Amino acid sequence: MKLQETWQQIKNLLSANFIELWVYEVFVVVLVVLIASYIARRVFNNLALKAAKTANPWDDALISSVRRPLRYSIKGLGILYAAEIAGGQTDAVIFNSISAIKEVLIISMLGWAMISFVKHYEEAIIKQKLALGEAFDRTTIHAMAKLVRTAILITTALVMLQTLGFSVSGVLAFGGIGGIAIGFAAKDLLANFFGGLMIYLDRPFSVGDWIRSPDKNIEGVVETIGWRLTTIRTFDKRPLYVPNSVFANIAVENPSRMSHRRIYETIGLRYDDIKQVDSIVDEVKTMLQNHQQIDTKQTLIVNFDQFNESSLDFFVYTFTTTTDWIIFHTIKQDVLLKIADIVERHGAEMAFPTRTMIISEGQLNQHHTSG
Repeated sequence: MKLQETWQQIKNLLSANFIELWVYEVFVVVLVVLIASYIARRVFNNLALKAAKTANPWDDALISSVRRPLRYSIKGLGILYAAEIAGGQTDAVIFNSISAIKEVLIISMLGWAMISFVKHYEEAIIKQKLALGEAFDRTTIHAMAKLVRTAILITTALVMLQTLGFSVSGVLAFGGIGGIAIGFAAKDLLANFFGGLMIYLDRPFSVGDWIRSPDKNIEGVVETIGWRLTTIRTFDKRPLYVPNSVFANIAVENPSRMSHRRIYETIGLRYDDIKQVDSIVDEVKTMLQNHQQIDTKQTLIVNFDQFNESSLDFFVYTFTTTTDWIIFHTIKQDVLLKIADIVERHGAEMAFPTRTMIISEGQLNQHHTSG
């Protein structure tokens, strides 16, 4: 009873000072909102510092995703509550929708927090695997994150429509009918979308892979794989934007996934060195078998191949232990120079295109006579 009497006295005092009570209530709500927002910011800053010291990516993603939606929720709900108090003093129709706006705000903030959580967790898990040096498929992680975010966005939109009084079943039915019309109008867009989905599922290449196609003039390093386009950086540093539907109709090579790199060279010797061919071939083969950068478990062939027009050809067919483009060429250079040394040690020489012209004595005499 004393509390009620005290409150009545306060009301009478405020009324005596010609200030409506609802003005004070709005002021108190705004003050509480500002204080709560400040406290929330300080609390989450401390939580973020503690989460950064742990190896678990879940807590970092959770704190980063909840921080901003929660602060905006506090401010938004505070403003709506203050508007609701003010609305009690007027008959304006706009204040009748405050309850629905509150629900939409809460739903949208929850959707925002979940989408943000998926994004931050995606970044955190990639960062963690890179720090630990673990192998992972970046393309698959991006694809799964995109699918989850899309599902959350669609679900949030449907729940918000239901909250605002729209029939979700009607929206879905309209979407089904409209989807058929849109499908005919945007078949290329849908083809690119499903092409991108197949890339994510089949994974013929990933971001960072060097790919090329024998069917199209496509070669370079994959930079991004979107739902409509795949961006490839060519070796002259130009961006190449390829619609995803193209990859459903062409063959794609992925040299980045090769297990070895091949050395396949033909060496030509002079016809004058035919007696040294056998020993040269044997020594070259021995050299390759003892070379530390040659994988002897793979096919290794060194054989005399053919009598060419101006050379005796033998070929070298072997594989290096590395797939790195630069290191491979260093190894190949070393192998070729060692082959040249072997040829020189045997007193032989590399052949070059030559022609031998045989002139009979009769032709020579005829030439002198005509002269």
